[in-house]
Amino acid sequence: MFLFFSHKLTPHQIEEVKKLGVEEFVYLPKDLQEVFSNVPPDVESLGEYLKPLFLFLMENSKSGDYVLIQGEFGVVYRLVSFAKILDLIPIYATTKRITKEIVKDAKIVKISEFKHIRFRKY
Repeated sequence: MFLFFSHKLTPHQIEEVKKLGVEEFVYLPKDLQEVFSNVPPDVESLGEYLKPLFLFLMENSKSGDYVLIQGEFGVVYRLVSFAKILDLIPIYATTKRITKEIVKDAKIVKISEFKHIRFRKY
């Protein structure tokens, strides 16, 4: 499974995705992770900017591979569309937000915990 994702997978996520038959996890090389995680907001169009990511997928994936894609909306849209052209299976993680409020130093502090629930196909 190729990971276009700004985090490391949790043990629970790894267990779940292995049930899909995934045996190998391919994180982006450091330079491509920088491209994916730091999309400049002032770029008019993403086409040229994303070419290195498209090339990486074309050169390293095969039909039927899973691709976890979560990030900046425009990048996600383009990568999901491209993954489908390559006959890959783009997925994303769903979470449940568990919110707690505590009083600390006479202030109310809100803490959110995100619990992985499942992967879903785009």
